[in-house]
Amino acid sequence: MSRDRHIERIGEVLGGRSGAKVPYPVGMRNLTVLRKEMVGSALLRLTLGGSELEGFESHTADEHVRFVFPDDDGTLRLPEKDGLVLKWPRPMPISREYTVRRYDAESLELDIDFALHKGGFASDWAEAAEPGNRIHVAGPPGGLVVPDAYDRYLLAGDITALPAIARWLEWLPGEASGWAFIEVTDSSEEIALHPPANVEVQWLHRGAAEPGTSDLLEKAVCSVTVPEDERTYAWVAGEATSLKPIRKWIRNELGLAKDDCDIAGYWKKGVADFDEDHEH
Repeated sequence: MSRDRHIERIGEVLGGRSGAKVPYPVGMRNLTVLRKEMVGSALLRLTLGGSELEGFESHTADEHVRFVFPDDDGTLRLPEKDGLVLKWPRPMPISREYTVRRYDAESLELDIDFALHKGGFASDWAEAAEPGNRIHVAGPPGGLVVPDAYDRYLLAGDITALPAIARWLEWLPGEASGWAFIEVTDSSEEIALHPPANVEVQWLHRGAAEPGTSDLLEKAVCSVTVPEDERTYAWVAGEATSLKPIRKWIRNELGLAKDDCDIAGYWKKGVADFDEDHEH
């Protein structure tokens, strides 16, 4: 892949009829925490900055970066540039993936929203972080490019998916139609969103149920009906096990092909260091 081949490929996918993952040249940056603020009661936003953000690749609503942390003994083992990719040391250093919420090329700022949960390695780090702290960030390694050729868009997920859903709603064309279903504990976790007029947003309140145990998201997604002559793109993310019936319904009942959906297990109940699981 030439350095600019991904830009050409993004244009090709946007001009086509189906979504596709497009790899980017992967960078490694040492960034500074500039600001922190709560977004609703469950998301902590860190704004990162620094001269090394120059040339950061950001093209789609579904992108992530990887935070790289020192080992337990304080040793920092970073990946090395290898052409357009990164070569990671083995065993892998402590690292966690997070959605790119906002990138501003003019101010060189990067917003990352952390879903707070006690005992989460990156979540605890974010809560303790203060302006001036430094952190190494790799990526994005690529993004999911989806053309606006679909008649409807179906977005669904829990609090961990909310940053991506928020960016999706800002990315969709103004004339887009569809649904966004977001499972949260209660109204305190709801945040301001900016959907197109014809995209219906539903907040699903889980209440006292443990995260990853309710069927609210499944019931909401499976209530959707789409006219036979219309094409839908579905993007769903959250607790991996709870997505299984949703994945089955999207494939079998909604009848979406692998290039017309992306279903991602962002975390798994009882697994501390779950590696993100994507299935198209």
